[in-house]
Amino acid sequence: MSETLDDIGISTTGERHTVTTAVAVAPGQDWVIVTRQLKRQYDMGGEIVRALRGVDLAIRRNEYVAIMGPSGSGKSTLMNLIGCLDTPNEGEYWLNGMLVSTMSDDALARVRNKEIGFVFQTFNLLPRASALQNVELPLVYAGIGADERKKRAAEALERVQLGQRMHHRPNELSGGQRQRVAIARALVNRPSILLADEPTGNLDSQTSEEIMRVFEELAAQGQTVVMVTHEPDIAVHAKRIIVLRDGVISSDETRAQYALKVSGERVH
Repeated sequence: MSETLDDIGISTTGERHTVTTAVAVAPGQDWVIVTRQLKRQYDMGGEIVRALRGVDLAIRRNEYVAIMGPSGSGKSTLMNLIGCLDTPNEGEYWLNGMLVSTMSDDALARVRNKEIGFVFQTFNLLPRASALQNVELPLVYAGIGADERKKRAAEALERVQLGQRMHHRPNELSGGQRQRVAIARALVNRPSILLADEPTGNLDSQTSEEIMRVFEELAAQGQTVVMVTHEPDIAVHAKRIIVLRDGVISSDETRAQYALKVSGERVH
């Protein structure tokens, strides 16, 4: 298991196929997310629901990826697996070089807290705490000292252009500002991936565009971003768009390819 794909030496062409078919081989350090034939099924009252039917996915460090799909496509299940909130029935999931698909619940929780920053549709902010205190919260759980907590929380708020509002409570902030606080909180542990689930679902179109610019700036700074959305207008802000249907990947395209296809579908 010590041999990596960096040691093997892969070419640029077909590298995603190569990394996802190298079963039991640790991905090279450039790959932050790799799944190989990932499957997840549920027993719903005696009926087996196959939510994922074998997903091969490879995401490089610093990529900005959107995952789309209609209801029942498996995108929420895939997000839960990528976020270490669930485990697969079959297949491999490598996160930042670690084979997490075989980990215990306790080990998975430690990886989740260290490697993944979550941004949800609902902001989940403490109403009586300031923006700074809300962002500090994950560092409290991590046992970080008070001075270091404040320093890192302030830096995270500056990254989302909210440094001047850090002492305001959520009810003193707009919806977009509250989502920025939530993004800063997700960033404060310096995670390998920022995982956003419908991050603009509670925002109007203008504010949604503002939040998308925040994600674009973070990606430009080198943050790996994986966003789950059902809105094509939001998905096209990512550099790569993956569409799931019936538990498998039906398309994996660049932003330009996806935008061209969507515009063609609208014409017809």
